[in-house]
Amino acid sequence: MGQSHPLDNSVYSALTGPQTHFAQRRGNALRYPLDVSPFMALPDSPDDADWADIAALAGPGGGVTLTALTVEPPDGWEVVTRITVLQLIDDGVAAARDQEAVRLTQADVPEMLALAGRTRPGPFLPRTIEMGTYLGIRSGGRLVAMAGERLRLPGWTEISGVCTDADWRGHGLGTRLMLAVAAGIRERGKTPFLHVVASNTNALRLYESLGFRLHRAMTLVLTRPPGEAPIR
Repeated sequence: MGQSHPLDNSVYSALTGPQTHFAQRRGNALRYPLDVSPFMALPDSPDDADWADIAALAGPGGGVTLTALTVEPPDGWEVVTRITVLQLIDDGVAAARDQEAVRLTQADVPEMLALAGRTRPGPFLPRTIEMGTYLGIRSGGRLVAMAGERLRLPGWTEISGVCTDADWRGHGLGTRLMLAVAAGIRERGKTPFLHVVASNTNALRLYESLGFRLHRAMTLVLTRPPGEAPIR
């Protein structure tokens, strides 16, 4: 079952492509390990067997988190959250290396988790750093901003995890790190892209001013199979 474009079903494209080493599979259903990312994936136009497989892959009490052009769970499944996210692609971003940016490593993960916990840029887990290159800026030895790579699909790499400590906002650190991450992606011959929640109009304006162009709207759904306990 082919896909019209890798970005249409980006998690599936990543887990069947450059990030297949992360893939936990049951039939056509795929997911990242729980300590890497919460995202799961089904092929385009999944059938009842695919939905049964992803329910089994989630396990008892587990929610199913999917992102695609459209996500319509079968009858009886509970939709816990449905969010419109916008997918933006590089359309002339002024990507540039940054002399202050340092590559973050496993030794930095506790600080990265703490920064993400304070700023909530989206899911960041103990092994998320393994998904790609993460860069940070430190002040007085303290990690005050970071940005990195999350989904990798054929020809494309997602910029994610962009966050700045509250005490350091307004200095353009997040923007600088985004441009530095974009430079690294381009150097590997890939095209940067990113996602932003549609209601975050300030972020959308910033990304468009940097040279990202709206590609299309996507749907993010957290759902659960019939008979499962409520998700907290």
